[in-house]
Amino acid sequence: MDKENIKFNRLGNCHNIYQGEAKRVLCLCSAGLLRSPTIAWVLSNPPYFFNTRSAGVDEEFALIYSDLVLVEWADEFVCAENYHADKIRELLKDINITNQKKPVHVLDLPDNFRTREPKLIKIIEEKAAQIFNEQNE
Repeated sequence: MDKENIKFNRLGNCHNIYQGEAKRVLCLCSAGLLRSPTIAWVLSNPPYFFNTRSAGVDEEFALIYSDLVLVEWADEFVCAENYHADKIRELLKDINITNQKKPVHVLDLPDNFRTREPKLIKIIEEKAAQIFNEQNE
């Protein structure tokens, strides 16, 4: 299979109807290894039950890079820092996607935590409650 068909298949699959109705949230940090997987884990559990993915915005370091397909897939973005939000906003401006008005949230999480560290989880839970409770009011 050539690269163009793989790209089409990935883009087509990001709209797969069997994903359900849950909000799709792309969680972002620099490399996608520590903070964003923890954010994704918190948001995929109660009380949110969001369909989440995590990725990194630094192509050089990211295990899973936040590319066009993940940006198209997401309904919203939750970023560890402003830098990550800026990178996603740049990408949203540079590409023609379904809806460039997708919300971008920043949690202001420093890069000094381990994956699923209890203190990090507590901070994410508090900040997520502020963001998503405001949206539902």
